[in-house]
Amino acid sequence: MKEGTFYITTPIYYVNASPHIGHSYTTITADVIARFKRMWGYKVLFSTGTDEHGQKILEAARAQNRDPKEHVDIYSQVFKDTWKKLHISYDDFIRTTEPRHEKVVKYIVNRLYEQGDIYKGIYEGWYCVPCETFLQEDELVGGNCPNCNRPVIWNQEEDYFFRMSEYQDRLLRHVEENPDFVKPDTRRQELISRIKAGIRDLCISRKGLSWGISLPFSEEYSIYVWVDALINYLTVVGYPEDVERFETYWPAVHLVGKDIMWFHAAIWPAMLMALGVEPPRQVFVHGFWTVKQEKMSKSKGNVIDPLVMARSLVDKGFAEDIAVDAVRYFLMREVPLGLDGEYSDENFIHRVNSDLANDLGNLFFRSVGIITRYGDGIIPGSGTVDGELLNIKDSIVKNLDGLMTNFEYTKVLTGIWEFIGAVNKYLDQKAPWSLAKEGKREEFDSVMFNVFESIRNISILISPFMPEVSRYLLSSLGLDVESSTRKEALESWGKLKPGWKIPEVSPLFPRIEV
Repeated sequence: MKEGTFYITTPIYYVNASPHIGHSYTTITADVIARFKRMWGYKVLFSTGTDEHGQKILEAARAQNRDPKEHVDIYSQVFKDTWKKLHISYDDFIRTTEPRHEKVVKYIVNRLYEQGDIYKGIYEGWYCVPCETFLQEDELVGGNCPNCNRPVIWNQEEDYFFRMSEYQDRLLRHVEENPDFVKPDTRRQELISRIKAGIRDLCISRKGLSWGISLPFSEEYSIYVWVDALINYLTVVGYPEDVERFETYWPAVHLVGKDIMWFHAAIWPAMLMALGVEPPRQVFVHGFWTVKQEKMSKSKGNVIDPLVMARSLVDKGFAEDIAVDAVRYFLMREVPLGLDGEYSDENFIHRVNSDLANDLGNLFFRSVGIITRYGDGIIPGSGTVDGELLNIKDSIVKNLDGLMTNFEYTKVLTGIWEFIGAVNKYLDQKAPWSLAKEGKREEFDSVMFNVFESIRNISILISPFMPEVSRYLLSSLGLDVESSTRKEALESWGKLKPGWKIPEVSPLFPRIEV
């Protein structure tokens, strides 16, 4: 990886159903860091996509009386449409049915075979179709899959295997010697324990499965869907042909849910070691969202759709883009990344009312109201800088890169909201309406300059989380959004546009009556 570049990935998602809050949580999390790194001057590659092969996809297509290619085309577009609505700024959307990907998969598998890392043997064990996972007896929970708790099927056939056990010691050493390789550290310790318990060779083929990429050296077999899927991260960076692109961006930061940590933090690095490719820079593992302490599932009818969350706000008077940003904010603020989060409509509404309507929205709306009533709506020229507000801003900016890079979004947002609280308090204490009535024009201008300069900085700081809210605020201040949402715009105090007349505004976040 070249200095000043950043490659962030989400998992590629199964297209057996529409995206839900779990998919959206991962993707918004990745989008936030991608937007931040761009703002900080990095050359960013942000990839997401869809995983379109395997038994589960074939069965989902059959259930809807569709050809599998027709099925994956429909659902892949659903994911793209959803990400557009959720303001996801990906650079590459990869599909495993694309020719560019099939070419790389066959190249890698063939190379591993030719160098002796893939061999033919007999597989005897259980297989979970929904999770597309091979399982041994000691991994089952109550006879079911440990991940999804569904029944498994017995599988016994001649198959091809990756010599993953050969890389156990090297993998363990890498995980132990690189404390940032898997985050949070609790997940790294889980991984270390599992590796120490012993690694089996990995079955990498399925015989007679028509919907998949065939093994280049044995075409009656298709490649195990997880091997196919993991390779997408190399396809995106042009491996093996586009050397310059590969060397610019690799290794990646992989953002994954805790249910697929093993694939990304053990199987994938072992494959890369066999190829002579550097392992991922980091695998960051996040938790699940639950409802009434239960994991979401279609059968329970408790799956949360973020677009439905946004529509519920639109029905209450929110503009659509602002409603989406409110959902983004809630998901990023409510729970520290890495822990499980409990969703309820009550928590969502409380966060929107408390943080967005009462704090951020109220600050902007009342500030515009004051300047409109007592200053003709015109942003004043610079006045006496308020040292306390400046110090709060500088403290946030100083720690921002480290916190964001460590995905400590809740800490970042807590700091920004403390800044918002300080500006609201400053307004109350300085009472600019009284200054105006007393004819203290210069003092009034200084206070309002500090208030709107604070709002400018807050607008930039929230831009990775709420890009459209940021755009609205900056545009209202007469500022160019693109040039205003760069690191340099946070490095000095006083980049407002004096003389700009703020247009009439309405409350950004209407308070929701419960």
